[in-house]
Amino acid sequence: MAETRFKRAEQSKRVSISEIVNVLSHRPFATTRERGWAGVTVDMYDPLPDVSERYPALDHHLICYCPYGSARLVQGRDGVVHEGLVSAGVSMLMPAGYDSLWEGSASATARLRIPTALIADAAEQLGRSGTSFELRNVFETRDVVIEHIAQILVAEIGREHHPAQALIADQLSTALAAHLLRTYNAFEPIVPGDAPPLGKRDMARLTEYIEESLDRPIGLAELAAIVNVSRFHFTRLFKRSTGMTASSFVERCRIRRAQTLILETDMPLADVALMTGFADQSHFTRRFHRHVGCTPAAFARNSGRRRSTRKARD
Repeated sequence: MAETRFKRAEQSKRVSISEIVNVLSHRPFATTRERGWAGVTVDMYDPLPDVSERYPALDHHLICYCPYGSARLVQGRDGVVHEGLVSAGVSMLMPAGYDSLWEGSASATARLRIPTALIADAAEQLGRSGTSFELRNVFETRDVVIEHIAQILVAEIGREHHPAQALIADQLSTALAAHLLRTYNAFEPIVPGDAPPLGKRDMARLTEYIEESLDRPIGLAELAAIVNVSRFHFTRLFKRSTGMTASSFVERCRIRRAQTLILETDMPLADVALMTGFADQSHFTRRFHRHVGCTPAAFARNSGRRRSTRKARD
């Protein structure tokens, strides 16, 4: 095939994550779009036996991961046309901003759509805030980190909805962004110097926010926004300030609230679990036992707060 130039498109002409499903000629058979997960969006596509299409530039980065099967595919972007066999375990990385050509047969794919802001946050954490950076175009690679992250996200699509999935997707998105910058960016990461820990005022604001939100999932991004830093930077600052991760701190707050509710109310333990942000009573019991050394029901009995069998199924 003759080489064709595929140049970077103007920012105003780029297609967004929400728009791309209406641009493609085929639809995903499964997706994370309706689940409200932050970070990476995942669309699952069946194999396509005969493809000959051009697509406009995207405003986000795209990873196409092949979970099974194989197909011979021609890809064109960034001034280059590449033909190769895409088989199980192979990933393709298409940076934002380039028109693309696809011809031949397309294997089954999990398409991970990555907002550029997610990469920018990772760059800030690596000490590259305000510095230009660009992900490399990769037609074909076997990357075990991408593969494992993609497999976990795909597996979660097949599971029933659960509050834990939002946290899993958020953490995997963060890990993927950091990995892309480490492996597919042109610059050598610069390790930032030690930043000062969070001040007393910031910690007070964070603690107050957490205490007011214990009945629901609390994401790293929303905590980072309270102190006006990226979630990457927040993770490091919080651990330096408290000696523990933000997730561990939040869980300790949940357990303390649960102890208070058990001691001061007659609320059934199932309701205590929900009021403190745990997915169900079983999960609540396991985490409570890990922190306190006994089950919630045993804690209630030892404190003179008897629970009926109906109220204490642990």
